[in-house]
Amino acid sequence: MKYNYIKQAIASIRQQPVMSLVSIIGTSLAILLIMVIVMIIEVPVASFSPESNRDRWLVYKFGSITHESWGADDSSNGPLGFNTVKAVFYPLETAECVTAFCISPSEAAFSLPGTASFGAQLLDVDDRFWNVMDFTFIAGKPFTRADFDSGISVAVLSESVARKLYQSVDVVGREVLINHVPYRVCGVVEDVSELANEAYAQAWVPFTTTNVAAFSWCDYMGSLSVIILAKTPDDFPAIREELKERFDKFGDEIKLGGWKFIQRERPYTQTVAANTQWANLNPDMEQVVRSRLIIFSILLIVPAINLSNMTHSRLRRRREEIGVRRAFGARRSSIIREIFIENLVVSLIAGVIGLLLSVIFALIWREGIFGTDNVNLEILIHWTIFGWALLFCFLLNLLSAGIPVWKASRVNVVDALNNKIK
Repeated sequence: MKYNYIKQAIASIRQQPVMSLVSIIGTSLAILLIMVIVMIIEVPVASFSPESNRDRWLVYKFGSITHESWGADDSSNGPLGFNTVKAVFYPLETAECVTAFCISPSEAAFSLPGTASFGAQLLDVDDRFWNVMDFTFIAGKPFTRADFDSGISVAVLSESVARKLYQSVDVVGREVLINHVPYRVCGVVEDVSELANEAYAQAWVPFTTTNVAAFSWCDYMGSLSVIILAKTPDDFPAIREELKERFDKFGDEIKLGGWKFIQRERPYTQTVAANTQWANLNPDMEQVVRSRLIIFSILLIVPAINLSNMTHSRLRRRREEIGVRRAFGARRSSIIREIFIENLVVSLIAGVIGLLLSVIFALIWREGIFGTDNVNLEILIHWTIFGWALLFCFLLNLLSAGIPVWKASRVNVVDALNNKIK
């Protein structure tokens, strides 16, 4: 039965090719615009290599600390010190893994002995970093716990940096000068997109080989961010509870110096972390959700009004058909169902076209949209994106076809036969 409705819908579309084409184009453009916005929203939170486990992350990007000599509302906010990481985060037992790394990459000079240097992005990380992130190694392997603890000068290079230095990726064991300090290459990985906000760099070294581990103020704040990898998202409450206990214990120690950490609802999920603008304020996710709902509502309602007028025009052309069917005893529910499915088919066809156009648009203008050229289909296309596309198709169909279909089903048989549908 449903298959017959779909066949009738396709036949109706062929009978009115111009109106159907206009409807498809209008819906496609609406879906294109909505999908580009959804991609911009989804990219910072969706999982893709090397940040494939974002759904299991708890992020502690910044810490907040205050002193008893400061005012009641005064605090200092920023990355954590290595002492805090070792005392509070590394010992977590409910987490699968915990990694600490420099808050952001820095520009470093890369060269070979006797050659001119060039700049590339360097990120100081720990050995656990490679367990939380899933880089694709094309040569060698990451540095080990022993390398990290001993402060051995080893480095992982991106493919582009390795080729620029050696014209090859088969470079494991060779020497590279990073900021004029000799490092031994232990591995080479595929280039990473800048959209991988935490993992992105062009080379990675143990932060025990630089000044990151030693840098701190008040012994507790420094240059490090932390990501806690849970076994499953169901473990988040237990991890937060254990982290609170460890901070409370650590707080008993540091309060002797007058210091106190302020949690500000940390650690955050990746979704919350991506929408947190300020380290000294709790994130207002309700405002974020409200803003998105307003944007999506506008993007849906405006095209729905236009499509509703098109649907009404298409129904006016079929008024005699509706009248004849009503005269022969067709039920209102049958007419509503058929016309609704017809519009749904149009919406789905337009949705697929709009989704494809949005991907093409995002790939062509990726630098203007995302701020980087390193964007591929793995980053843009997820089941979430497909789900949003189908949802918007259904909502557009519901909004644009609902009232015209209801009016068409309730028209008087005589008026329909005499072309008096309004």
